[in-house]
Amino acid sequence: MRLALAGINHRTAPVELREKLAFRPDEIPNALVHIQQKGATEALILSTCNRVELMAALSNGTPPEALLEGMLAGRGGLTFETVRSHFYLYEDREAIRHLFRVASSLDSMIVGEPQILGQLKQAYYVSREHGGIGTVLEPVLTKAFSVAKRIRSETEIGQNAVSVSYAGVELAREIFGTLNKKRVLILGAGKMSEGAARHLLRAGAEIVITNRTPERANELARLFQGQVLPYELFPQRLNEIDIVIASSAAPGYVVTCEMVRRAIEIRKNQPVFLIDIAVPRNIDPAINSLEHAFLYDIDDLQRLSERNLQARRDVAQQAEKIISEEVMRLEAKLRERDVTPTILSFQEQLETIRQEVLTRYRGKLGALTLDQEQALEALTRSIVNKIAHGPISEMRRQAHQGEFVSAVRRMFRLGDH
Repeated sequence: MRLALAGINHRTAPVELREKLAFRPDEIPNALVHIQQKGATEALILSTCNRVELMAALSNGTPPEALLEGMLAGRGGLTFETVRSHFYLYEDREAIRHLFRVASSLDSMIVGEPQILGQLKQAYYVSREHGGIGTVLEPVLTKAFSVAKRIRSETEIGQNAVSVSYAGVELAREIFGTLNKKRVLILGAGKMSEGAARHLLRAGAEIVITNRTPERANELARLFQGQVLPYELFPQRLNEIDIVIASSAAPGYVVTCEMVRRAIEIRKNQPVFLIDIAVPRNIDPAINSLEHAFLYDIDDLQRLSERNLQARRDVAQQAEKIISEEVMRLEAKLRERDVTPTILSFQEQLETIRQEVLTRYRGKLGALTLDQEQALEALTRSIVNKIAHGPISEMRRQAHQGEFVSAVRRMFRLGDH
């Protein structure tokens, strides 16, 4: 059984490609089934605004590239040849290392952001609910969660932690200088929208919220002293808005070029700033062609990420050291687990031989006292344990060397395990 991880992220692929490969929550159960039909015995899909990744346990004979083909199934007509250069593919140790880095937010656009761990846990729960988590992925993922917790406890990576929604608000602040009294429309009412609203409130902005589900919009407005704009009315009221931050789960563009053009005309050419932090994108990129309209998408936040990474470089190095330690520990544990059936068979074989020899020679020893019986039992067990100690220790130490374990099985005629 091998472990493999395939994916793309904000460094390897532009948002135009990431949005085509992104999975909606309702698509994931069927996708997990499809991946398992491709030869994965277990699988997990992590799909966020910055990454789409698939981790799987592969049966013998299944090439890791099958994961890439599985991810592309039904994904907007994309072919393996056209997107291969954007993907990364890791196996075994490197797959574990990458997962630990993702869980710990070292691989995030904004290093130290707390949201990714929750997203990974949610992906784990969904996969487990649909039969995608078993004896291979379970220990790897639970260890990833504990590694992330350890890094947050032992380093300052979470100090002043930021998120993509925070970076979007900071970008708006850079553009305007101040957000005080600026009218900001938050399109969507999910977790990222909630994060944006929190930062906007601190910056003194006037918050307007619109969402397809009015109950959720009302809840967010109460939390952050905002106004609710009915979803069907926001296109006509766009001219009242200075900044649009879009983060809804809509599968396509909900802010069109024509909407923004009309809003700018009514505003008498006062600029409109739009920040799209959704994947798939909510705002038509053609808006960039309009005069007085300034659109930024999630990839434009990369420069804030680079600034953030530089400030956290020392902390990141501490975290990388912890990850290296934990990868080695997990590898040792997994190797020992994999070789355990052979060790148990070896011990059972030696015990069978001990019992056979005792049975054969006990009659020649005559009547034995209870103390003598116990001494004979202890003597033979001690001999067997001394014989077994060396091979068992070596099997645990060289569990990654399949040839050695196979040689032990052949020498002691243990059969297949």
